[in-house]
Amino acid sequence: MSEPRVIKKYPNRRLYDTVESRYITLADVRRLVIEKIEFIVVDKKNGSDITRSILLQVIAEQEHLTEPILSQEFMVGVIRSYGTALQGQVSPHLEQSLKQLWSQQPNPPLRERIKTMAAGEAPRPRVASNLVRDG
Repeated sequence: MSEPRVIKKYPNRRLYDTVESRYITLADVRRLVIEKIEFIVVDKKNGSDITRSILLQVIAEQEHLTEPILSQEFMVGVIRSYGTALQGQVSPHLEQSLKQLWSQQPNPPLRERIKTMAAGEAPRPRVASNLVRDG
């Protein structure tokens, strides 16, 4: 397994992708996540790992741009879980629930179908079960 891509966060709040040698946006970070590219975000000033903080920013941006996934009640519940006996149990439970939800999807997500088509693989034709023949 190769080393994760390093993204550096500068004091001016800009993110620098060391592989692509360019500044990137939160939308670019989202693209890395969607494309399953492993990365780590480090604070240029002190070298600390701030990946989780950046991922939270990506989530917050998506919650404002699209139809929200996280309800207010859900977010309040997560906040209330911090510092309680449940804190250590919440994350594994949510991760397992999300994995189960993804595994139950009948069709691959749109981005996976697009990736397949972009790779030159022809999509499989759907067969209609109720075709009417001309007679």
